Amino acid sequence: MPPEPGRPEVSEEAGLALPPVRAVPFARPFRWLALGWRDFRRAFAPSVLHGLLVAGGGWAILALATFFWPLLPGAFSGFVLVGPILATGLYELSRRMALGERPTLAHALAAWRRGTRPLVWLGLILMVAGTLWVLVSVVLVALFVKAPITGLADFVRYVVLSEGSNLFPVWVALGGIGAALVFAVTVVSAPLLLDRDVDLLSAIATSVRAVSESPHAMALWAILIVIAIALSVATLMIGFVVAVPVIGHASWHAYRDVVDADGLPARP
Repeated sequence: MPPEPGRPEVSEEAGLALPPVRAVPFARPFRWLALGWRDFRRAFAPSVLHGLLVAGGGWAILALATFFWPLLPGAFSGFVLVGPILATGLYELSRRMALGERPTLAHALAAWRRGTRPLVWLGLILMVAGTLWVLVSVVLVALFVKAPITGLADFVRYVVLSEGSNLFPVWVALGGIGAALVFAVTVVSAPLLLDRDVDLLSAIATSVRAVSESPHAMALWAILIVIAIALSVATLMIGFVVAVPVIGHASWHAYRDVVDADGLPARP
């Protein structure tokens, strides 16, 4: 029998209490972006602070890579992988606005206490995944590139353009698979953990089900995120100041749109 509206489904296979998920139209991500832009303007100061911190992280990675250029692709893409956790404060700001409250920086800072242990574990998992990807990227560069990389010109020549090797296509293919897996398990799990009193496995399972129910819309959402990241990198990280908060706020609305979590207890 189908679950009653507003009540969580129970997965007999895994024994997890999972909320119902909704299928959404292909173009729905554009509405999420519009709502994210609205929340960005309403909570401008704390939202911009999130963007500045991410941009600062990007600059720090770029500065570090000048001492060891093979580290750059893995370090930066690994940094992007933890984005769903870096946006935790933005989810809380949007949650407060949805409740009719005036969001403040204090709300964003307190978001981790609200998410508690499951959210922390998700963050640790993403950090481990990012670290492993850094190691894989360095190994790929060592295997495929035989010439020394001593500067930006060498990096572009031997890594990006893959002169004399197939490094870049292999790196993109492996990175794409990893990014797709991370996207599937985090697209709604992080805001769900912040909003409702659920365990980590239930949140991840709900996220994967949300992607499977709306594959085309979620694929579009992933593409829009990749475009935002690419444009931000092209502007020497400055674009992150706007892109990060807008996407973070939009991700909250994506979660509320595709997951019917009202039957789950609220996170205290």
